[in-house]
Amino acid sequence: MIKEVYITETNCITPIGFDVTSNIKNIGDEVSGIQLHDKPKLFHVPFYASIIDDADLDLAFAKITTATHYSRLEKMMILALEPIVKKSKVDLNKRTAFILSTTKGNITALENQNIESAYLHQLAQTIADFFEFKTEPIVVSNACVSGILAVSVAKRIIQADAYDNVFIVAGDEISKFILSGFNSFQAMSDLPCKPYSINRTGVTLGEAAAAVLVSSNKENAKIKVIGDGSINDANHISGPSRTGEGLFRSIQSALAEAKINSSQIDYISAHGTATLFNDEMEAIALNILGLENVPVNSLKGFYGHTLGASGLLETVIGIQSVQESKLFVSLGFDTIGVSQPIHIIEKNEDKNIRYFLKTASGFGGCNTAVLFEKVN
Repeated sequence: MIKEVYITETNCITPIGFDVTSNIKNIGDEVSGIQLHDKPKLFHVPFYASIIDDADLDLAFAKITTATHYSRLEKMMILALEPIVKKSKVDLNKRTAFILSTTKGNITALENQNIESAYLHQLAQTIADFFEFKTEPIVVSNACVSGILAVSVAKRIIQADAYDNVFIVAGDEISKFILSGFNSFQAMSDLPCKPYSINRTGVTLGEAAAAVLVSSNKENAKIKVIGDGSINDANHISGPSRTGEGLFRSIQSALAEAKINSSQIDYISAHGTATLFNDEMEAIALNILGLENVPVNSLKGFYGHTLGASGLLETVIGIQSVQESKLFVSLGFDTIGVSQPIHIIEKNEDKNIRYFLKTASGFGGCNTAVLFEKVN
């Protein structure tokens, strides 16, 4: 018999809060972390982004350790994971795995010629050593699906009976490298992003860390993980398939495993980067599956695109939507700007949610979809 898999603990560190409760309050109040920043060391002109305040980060970190040798991203990740490890009381033995998810990791270390610190396995080991995990850390780094793909990986290794519990932390930070990279694509918006809107002009970048505990133990379960799919559309190094093929097939795979049909999905937390091609591709994929009338939002209007953290962060918020029976506004949306109809959530509203779908897409043609079910 295939093991059932649950998410039992969640946490996040973002510009609008250092725990889930404060994030949900600010989302409910339509408070965005996106602001205009003037940071010449990061970018040559003022830019919109969602950035964690350094003083707040250092103050919070000092409350859990006096150590000063950790990088900024390491602090974010440790702060996200620490309350979960402490509260869960899970034995960090050989039946407990640790997954670290990121796209760029400690990329800023390269500016100081600190090559070793920039390796993703080194970042994962640093976090693992802080918490004294007994197993070798697993790194999931697959562009911007990384955060939600880590949930899929955790589910599969639990069902394979390799582990009973999997702690996941996902994070990325705003850096000179990331800003210059997205600017070279001409993908950065000169205003806060507007996912799915006709007036959208591109992505707004952000930073965050999120953490969850995935477990075969139903005790304290927040949600059940019931299906997943991850299909590469093999289209382009940075552009998604114009037909939505990879995303469509990923969702289709998740539905097949969950043994439900698309008409049963109550809410979709989409990728919604506010780029022309991503939003259009998502709308096409959702329509192929008959999901055009299902309430959908993008949380990028609150957080910007947090890269490897986005899929896990948006899952954490989606879980709260299910638990609180609330749909949160897709901030920044005004007038539909995709060719296919989709049901964008335009204001906060109450809704009983049983089945919740999280999707993500990223560079290199990657797509991931994970289905969740409310735990009664």
